[in-house]
Amino acid sequence: MSLSARSRMSFIARPSRAAVTSRVAMLAVAAACAAGCGAGVADSGESTTDSGGGAYPLTLENCGHTVTVDEPPQRAVALNQGAAEIMLSLGLADRMVGTATWTDPVRENLAADNERVPRLADDKPSLEVVLDTEPDFVAASFGGTLGPGGVATREQFDTLGVPSYLSPTDCIGKTDQSVNADGARTEPLTMDTVYREIRDIAAVFDVVERGEQFVADLEARYAAAAGDLDAAGTSLAFWFADLRTPYLAGCCGSSGIITDSVGATNVFADTTDEWPQIGWEVIAERDPSALVLADLSRRSIEGDALDSKIAFLESDPVTREMPAVRERRYIVVNGADLNPSIRTVDGIEKVAVALREWGAE
Repeated sequence: MSLSARSRMSFIARPSRAAVTSRVAMLAVAAACAAGCGAGVADSGESTTDSGGGAYPLTLENCGHTVTVDEPPQRAVALNQGAAEIMLSLGLADRMVGTATWTDPVRENLAADNERVPRLADDKPSLEVVLDTEPDFVAASFGGTLGPGGVATREQFDTLGVPSYLSPTDCIGKTDQSVNADGARTEPLTMDTVYREIRDIAAVFDVVERGEQFVADLEARYAAAAGDLDAAGTSLAFWFADLRTPYLAGCCGSSGIITDSVGATNVFADTTDEWPQIGWEVIAERDPSALVLADLSRRSIEGDALDSKIAFLESDPVTREMPAVRERRYIVVNGADLNPSIRTVDGIEKVAVALREWGAE
């Protein structure tokens, strides 16, 4: 159902980790059993490897590129936050020699391991800085990091004898790739593509069982957060950054996974571009029930920070008249929660908690 009269309250939905955990816990036992006691984890599609791990050399067909790993990497570099958090979640900190390109703090459960891994740069590092770590494997979340205009192309890493891996979330069903996951999608992103990335990385490092367990954990969290929530009639707009010509989420990236999971709709579901820049007059005309606001810890462009977003919304002559702004129906997420990654599940949890607070069932 749509948001109830409770949504008329002035409320900024910024669920604490405790609040999210409390609501997730109510369904966690049943969801975990569904993930682990029945049919098992969801199929992530055709395997991208010709080995299940433990047999080397191991070869992957990854985003149109053949990757061969002669042995489990011992000196890996994660060129984006999403890639780093997958490696850390698989318990691979002791085999990582660098991370880079962060938009937000690392997940709290990964903070201690992350402290053990050198941060090469908050943004894209130079190729020289990466090579100084003597890497034997590099992984990235976006083609703008691992490709032309990025740290280096995959062909350059091939020439240097360093296997590279690009997240399939930035090539499967996409017409373009970039560091901010811009471009258009030809088909909606699904969590299966994220699970494929986890399984690929687990196979490369010969920790296949850890990969399967991690996928099962994410599936259980997804089921627990969404549960039987049906927010039909509730429309959302996802604002990433920029004040004057803001980046709003189109239909088919992480925002699509989030809205589908809770039964809501994205007011720009008719836009296949992942992060189109849209004028505020158009946004106001679409009249979303609530605004999902990314609070980015980076400060590269105006409108990255949550406080600057809210200050703009509540002072601009166009935006301040929007019902969602007048009633302060804001759902706060991290920027990383809106990137195609394991953090998409974090976004589902936060949006689900807010919608339930506002009376959706």
